[in-house]
Amino acid sequence: MSADMVPLLTKALGETVYMVIVSMLVASAIGIPLGVLLFTTGKGQILECIPLNRAAAGIVNAIRSIPFIILMVAIIPFTRFIVGTSIGTTAAMVPLVLASIPFIGRQVETSLKEVPEGIVEAALSMGATPLQIIRRVLLPEAMPSIVAQLTTVIIALVGESAMAGAIGGGGLGDLAIRYGYQRFRPDIMIATVVILIVLVQIVQFLGNRLADGLRKQG
Repeated sequence: MSADMVPLLTKALGETVYMVIVSMLVASAIGIPLGVLLFTTGKGQILECIPLNRAAAGIVNAIRSIPFIILMVAIIPFTRFIVGTSIGTTAAMVPLVLASIPFIGRQVETSLKEVPEGIVEAALSMGATPLQIIRRVLLPEAMPSIVAQLTTVIIALVGESAMAGAIGGGGLGDLAIRYGYQRFRPDIMIATVVILIVLVQIVQFLGNRLADGLRKQG
């Protein structure tokens, strides 16, 4: 690989990390409350509301059923409306966020289901309000599992951010397509794959360490 490609790889890596971090923060801000809503409005839960639960679950399932590459193309007008363009790293974050919100919601819901019912019942018997139970019982008890689940989401985002390069989303995927594929540079293709593998390994390692630390504190 020529030395002139190193700055391009560095820039592409920075764009990928930028896309993943910002998309994850925005998606988590919406997806975590969504997961709480899905769990607490279910049958027999503290905020039981079956119509709301079914409506939210239906929307989540509908979005999750759309392949990411199709979602990116389908919402191009919406992306242009939100950020003013459909090309580049900022534009790529719109479908990344939309795809991640229902994923995070389901993962958080799954984590909350792992909390023993007896703990919630004990809190209810002590007069705790639903909001207090969510903040002081459910989320703290489920936090190690939530962190582990969110790690999985981040790894999925890394892969999807690379896929965003197919429509000019920037990052490592865009570099691999423009130089590795279109210009027949297998060295660039291999380099981007190796960087993505290392990035995923780092994310998984840090996520595992954080989840283990939270379990020990609990």
